[in-house]
Amino acid sequence: MMPRKLLYRTTGLDLDSASVERAVRGRMGALGLKTRRDYLARLSGAELQELIEHVVVPESWMFRDSEAFNAVAAFVRRRLAERPERAPRILSLPCAGGEEPYSVAMALRDAGIAPGACRIEGMDISAAAIARARAARYTRNAFRSQHLGFRDRHFKAEGQEYVLNPDIRAMVQFSQANLFELDLAANAGRYDVLLCRNLLIYFDDATTTRAIGALRTLLADDGILFAGYAEVPAYARRGFMSLALPGAFALQKQAASAAGVAPRRSTPPSWRHDRPVQRPSGRALQRPGTDKLLSLAQFQANSGDFPAATRSCQALLAADPACAGAYFVLGMVSECQGDSEAALRNWRRCLYLQPDHYEALCSLALLAEQSGDGVRARSFRARAARVFDDRMSVAA
Repeated sequence: MMPRKLLYRTTGLDLDSASVERAVRGRMGALGLKTRRDYLARLSGAELQELIEHVVVPESWMFRDSEAFNAVAAFVRRRLAERPERAPRILSLPCAGGEEPYSVAMALRDAGIAPGACRIEGMDISAAAIARARAARYTRNAFRSQHLGFRDRHFKAEGQEYVLNPDIRAMVQFSQANLFELDLAANAGRYDVLLCRNLLIYFDDATTTRAIGALRTLLADDGILFAGYAEVPAYARRGFMSLALPGAFALQKQAASAAGVAPRRSTPPSWRHDRPVQRPSGRALQRPGTDKLLSLAQFQANSGDFPAATRSCQALLAADPACAGAYFVLGMVSECQGDSEAALRNWRRCLYLQPDHYEALCSLALLAEQSGDGVRARSFRARAARVFDDRMSVAA
């Protein structure tokens, strides 16, 4: 079996051929192999895992999108008050190098929640990522928040690294795992909180449906799931509904009767005939309050108040016709309402104004998969990966 197909079958990742080819060449060089035939003969077991390590992107940072961690802490406090006899279970998947689950642990401790009051798990398909997580040693690249008081409280500086305090490390259990190989029946309803942000970006439509089905099984009926912003419409089409939590992009399971109804499919968008937006002759001066209005529009969209979100975006564009973020939110609203054509139009306008808008690239990749255009989806994902890599390089 060819490497790309084998990676897809094993991990669900729908990668572009160029990315897989680079990884294969890298592994061939490391092994001293001259031909692809020789490499394919080795491609199983441990070597397959090595290839997986080369194609996954296990990068994150502490308190990435911090509002999600505030929401987790608030949810856990309520759950403990309602059911003090049961420790809430929290899963971060994929957990990368441990940044996300450790951020959860720090948020809970800073909220006054005792270390043993809940159980936090981190899972990732990457063995190297799990090893880094267990080591709990981080460089400055892991700290990008505006406010770094948590680093002073929970880390000890050692040379160029920051070592996490033992009490926080002890709150998180890590394991190497593949979502598609978990025993769903044995773990049904196990978790009160799932953090699965940006899990779906490299999946095709069929794998996205399979992944969300697995997460739905793992999540308690009254639990809460945190997703990447661009992924919210994909969950909304598959048995989840958004919660009104500012900046957290949280969802919960719909009732079984509602989730059982097939989602309304919009007409596939026309990729060829979309007209590009006219680029303004000069970027309008950003008026005071524009950032707040964009945040409000995002909150309204995430809360399901689509008319209000649309009005906020229209007000933004009246003040600043080159506001890429407003077009992105309008695209989210359109997609959640089943209008993929309008979503495509707005996300393309967003990219025209800001070609490195990561969330728009991810959203367009998911939209392309939904409409059956795998080639275009892989192209958008490759662009998103380059944007992500560039941001990581700058941060480093």
